[in-house]
Amino acid sequence: MTIAALIVAAGRGSRMGGSRPKALLALGGTPMLGRAVGAFAAHPRIETIVAAVADPEEARAALGADASRVTLVRGGAERHDSVRLGLEAIGGSEIVLVHDAARPLVPRRIIDAVIEAAERHGAAIPVLAVTDTVKRLREDGTVAATVPREDLRLAQTPQGFRADVLRAAYERAEGAGDFATDDAGLVERAGGRVVTVEGALVNLKITTPADLDLAEALIERQARAKHRPHG
Repeated sequence: MTIAALIVAAGRGSRMGGSRPKALLALGGTPMLGRAVGAFAAHPRIETIVAAVADPEEARAALGADASRVTLVRGGAERHDSVRLGLEAIGGSEIVLVHDAARPLVPRRIIDAVIEAAERHGAAIPVLAVTDTVKRLREDGTVAATVPREDLRLAQTPQGFRADVLRAAYERAEGAGDFATDDAGLVERAGGRVVTVEGALVNLKITTPADLDLAEALIERQARAKHRPHG
């Protein structure tokens, strides 16, 4: 099957406290979007990479030479708008991996696992077990209940789908005006079955300056491990 990666990168990231799009902030000297593009460009099965960005010219300038590896399209006001616009640019690809540029450290093994599961089942997402105790709160901030966590998982990206499955889910959502916080949620609401694969802590979503600091530390640790003498 032909495979495309659709990177969502149009958000401004207000919690980062800056004026630039979050995806263009530098991480280890490279824009987060550039790192995400590089992860998918290095995969031998991915033929097409599309990124939905706030401003294609600004993104092209920030990416430099990496801009040649990706088709840049203007995203929308909401995440689902950006995915819809990106889907229009992926051509006839049969599998699409939708990924947040804010997860720039996605490991190759997750991409492999999502591709395999999406080809077999039509829809797949990486997840992490919930390790903290979960509380449901009342409006006044007091605890209403402790939620059993055994069957709870935290969803990550890339989320992989047969392109026809994802397009049908978006058509249903747009007709009903019923959107979700991720693409798998739309497939679920359309009656689709979504399988899961194991995610990774390193595949963190960068939302705050503290997350950026953590990602920088992870990159430094990986670099030290790569150059550490063996034997």
